[in-house]
Amino acid sequence: MDIRNNLPIKKRLPHSWDELIFNSGKWGTGWNAFFGYANWENRQSLNRQVTPYEAGDVGDEGYVEGLTAQLAISKLRELKDKDQPFFLGVGFFKPHLPFNAPEKYWELYRREEIPLSPNPEIPSNINLESLHESGEFNGYRLTDETAGLSAPVSDDYARKVRHAYYAAISYVDTQIGKILKELQSQGLDENTIVIVWGDHGWHLGDQRVWGKHTLFENALRSTLIFKVPDRTAMSRNVKSIVETVDIYPTLMELCDIDLPFATDGESFADLIHTPGLERTDIAYSYFSNGISLRTNEYRLTRYYREEEPTIELYDHGSDPHETKNIALSNPELVENLLPLLEKGNTGLYESVEERKN
Repeated sequence: MDIRNNLPIKKRLPHSWDELIFNSGKWGTGWNAFFGYANWENRQSLNRQVTPYEAGDVGDEGYVEGLTAQLAISKLRELKDKDQPFFLGVGFFKPHLPFNAPEKYWELYRREEIPLSPNPEIPSNINLESLHESGEFNGYRLTDETAGLSAPVSDDYARKVRHAYYAAISYVDTQIGKILKELQSQGLDENTIVIVWGDHGWHLGDQRVWGKHTLFENALRSTLIFKVPDRTAMSRNVKSIVETVDIYPTLMELCDIDLPFATDGESFADLIHTPGLERTDIAYSYFSNGISLRTNEYRLTRYYREEEPTIELYDHGSDPHETKNIALSNPELVENLLPLLEKGNTGLYESVEERKN
């Protein structure tokens, strides 16, 4: 669904989904529901004169995530009777801004116990162009305080926003739980693969940023959980580096389906099936005229811009929160990692010199 206008995306992508359904509720369109508040208003209708959070005096269906869970459950009951394989994609907006959730999810947490950011200061030896002034967050104009790089927000406000973020996550976690419960009640859990996947992370005051849109770990690391109907696959936390583009080939291998064409991603099904297996790999990310390379030990980022420094290196063994750029003091390490990083440059970025010319 084109969430801005309630137009079917299938007209634009005729070879994608067989069916696209969405319940925008009283918000009228998906775009309004995306930024919806419990009183059925939204960020657009109120001209951004809203807070970036809300503890709504409503049930789960008081925001669109609850409606989406209802749709998914209804569709599962329909698919159960068709006796054929299916792929069901269920998209939840939360915990995207605004951090709105029913009040009962806020009550799960004691605000005074919520930890503050472990890395609230701007990293040393970087240019501020690597960060931003939290414009998306500050676009909610009734915010208690304005975030920015010149100074951190107060501890009280930081905890308040983090509280809202936690509540939004617990809210959407509950909706996912409803769908998993329905899978079980329909007897589908024994032969259905479930993937919980987020599209990005978020700075919660880390490096003085409240938002995404950076090439730091906080924005690039995202949720990825696989549940497979394999009793030999024990629940565990796999620390190997994987990429979003690896999800498709992994799913195809788990379903024993040959890939119909070459892909950039590589299956990590072996990590799921083999307890204790870890592997050395790398991941690429791209944003703001830059490329970031993540290995098991380091993050190396190169910006194609004029502002120096253009190279940032972080040691995740000694500095997991990326507080200090050590590129200048480790030229040999940078030299060794740069060829790997450049393998991920597929012509998206020209050098600064070429752009000048």
